[in-house]
Amino acid sequence: MNEARLRTILLVAAAYHLLLGAFMFFAPGAFYDTLGKFPPENHHYIKDVATFYVALGVVFYVSVRRRSWRTPVLAFAALEYALHAINHLIDVNEATSALTGWFDFFALSAIALLLGALASFAWRIHPDEPEPPQPVVEDRAE
Repeated sequence: MNEARLRTILLVAAAYHLLLGAFMFFAPGAFYDTLGKFPPENHHYIKDVATFYVALGVVFYVSVRRRSWRTPVLAFAALEYALHAINHLIDVNEATSALTGWFDFFALSAIALLLGALASFAWRIHPDEPEPPQPVVEDRAE
């Protein structure tokens, strides 16, 4: 893993969350039917959640350029996906099928782990910290 790959992953995460949020906001019925079939269907609530995903997409995009944002954004996203996974585990039998419920739980857990690993990587490389100043060697002709 290097800086360029991390930036690419952040850009993909930004696009994914922006598209997901737009899909939820502009087509809440289609979202419910294809991805979010946990009764009861509530278009207003789906659009409320869409605003969160759009905002997350925006901060992922900003973190592509602003290195100091990377670790906090990735850690926050990892926490959100972990809590989201726990919520799906609690409601695993409320999904349209047991397979769907368990798939959602494991998929969200995997995303949480990936985001946590990326947050750890971003923190370890500290790309937001400038290089330590090098001693200045003056060339004095005396």
